[in-house]
Amino acid sequence: MVESLKSLLEGMPPFFIMSGLLAAGMLIWDTVEVGRNDATNLVNAVVGSGVLLRRAAVRVAGIGVVIGATASSQVVETARSGIFEPRGLSIEQAVAIYVAVYIVDTILLYGYSSFGMPISTTACLIFELLGASFAMGGFDVVYWGKASTVVSAIICSIFISGIAGFVIQRAVRNAVRDRGDDPAVLRVHGGWIGGGILTSLTYFMIVKGMPGLLKLVPILGAGKVWIHETPLRIAVFIFGMWTIYALIIHLLLKLWGERFARQLFPLLAIFGTVCMGFAFGQNDLANCASPGLSALHLIFHWNEDVSVGTGVPIHWFFLFICGLLLLVGMNTKNAARVIRAAVNTGSQGNTVRLYAPQWCINIARFLLQFRKPAPILAPVAIKAPTGKRSHYDATRACVILTVGGCVIATASSFGLPVSTTYVAFAAVFATGMADRVLQRGDADLKLARTVWVVFSWFASAAIAAVASCGVCLVVYHLGPAGILIGVGGNLLLRSYLRKRGDAQEERVREQARDRRHPEDFTEYDD
Repeated sequence: MVESLKSLLEGMPPFFIMSGLLAAGMLIWDTVEVGRNDATNLVNAVVGSGVLLRRAAVRVAGIGVVIGATASSQVVETARSGIFEPRGLSIEQAVAIYVAVYIVDTILLYGYSSFGMPISTTACLIFELLGASFAMGGFDVVYWGKASTVVSAIICSIFISGIAGFVIQRAVRNAVRDRGDDPAVLRVHGGWIGGGILTSLTYFMIVKGMPGLLKLVPILGAGKVWIHETPLRIAVFIFGMWTIYALIIHLLLKLWGERFARQLFPLLAIFGTVCMGFAFGQNDLANCASPGLSALHLIFHWNEDVSVGTGVPIHWFFLFICGLLLLVGMNTKNAARVIRAAVNTGSQGNTVRLYAPQWCINIARFLLQFRKPAPILAPVAIKAPTGKRSHYDATRACVILTVGGCVIATASSFGLPVSTTYVAFAAVFATGMADRVLQRGDADLKLARTVWVVFSWFASAAIAAVASCGVCLVVYHLGPAGILIGVGGNLLLRSYLRKRGDAQEERVREQARDRRHPEDFTEYDD
């Protein structure tokens, strides 16, 4: 192995050696950053509802993350070669693109995480690739059709998640109200609600989202083909699963009564967290793994045609390791900060701890003038069994996780790296609207934070494209010196943003205390 490495490095230009080292290091770095920010998409539902403490929720979600990451090859391939045509560039240009993407992506994700802002790593990747590839080859090397398909899928996923989240949450809330642990209510509604949740997660996660498993188990693959031959068979299959799950839940309610009734929705939320983790690992691994793996493949074939490097398959073991790195990022301080902010944005509590600029607050207050008085449907925030104050109940957590997981898994089955952040945020906001959480308390701050987050998403896309374009030109034209400049600038910005983020966090904490916030703000630091 040492001899083969020596032969590979023999005669290799310094630019490729430095790029290879940077690609390997930043693959690890960027994977941790993706886990650091997108942790909110997986666990804010169970943490906000008080079903699980943050660290326990991360461990539960981590099971799905690692499994999903190992099965994410199709999505990674889309991100590797679906946005631009590497064969239209030299190997130096292609490597410069991937290096620039990493330099920009790591600082962009870290900056947003420092301020507790959820950012779409998928959208960042797409626009970083577009900006850097445009810098190297102009309009001709970009797959504009594929890029527009991915962007359209992201936009559609937001609307689908929002509409589905609102409709399903309103239907479920009208059925159970605030009696989600009442045995009498659940004997009537628990079967169809729980059965529908389990059916959706089973169908979209296994049948739609795990093509690799279906290939490994031939009987499952054959069953999927048979089911999808006609729409009638699909309908019969879904209705049959729904009926079976509903009967099982009804039977368990009869056997264990109040004890099972108290645990029904929390158990469904935990199962949904695992499924959401699977969808996240399968989809978002493309955002962190594809640039580094692609750059390393190209560097290993630096003296050959660029098509050789892009045609090398990705081994499942590398995807598994990346899944573990995602889990590391989910356990960081900044991840807890993002979770806390996301939970407060969708909270049904009266007073929340959030930051939004004054212009967003002004917009929110203007919009809230048009709301009509209506009774809030969400129950009053109470202490959860974990001892923490819940920001929403387990019923709403189940809907959030089901909608988010199903939408993401469906997109992954088509090889489309949609935004986990956008989907999860849309589900949280839509279910909150269905529960009329903006009828009480800090409604202006919650809505202002939503406006600020959405605005920041558009800003991140523009920053990603422009910054990647500039960094790519510096790296390509200055070679090793350009790489050092890019990394140095990254580290300086990282230090600056960390200080600003910590200062804002403390300022928001003090403002919340001034408003006599009734909740313990250390609740998510466990």
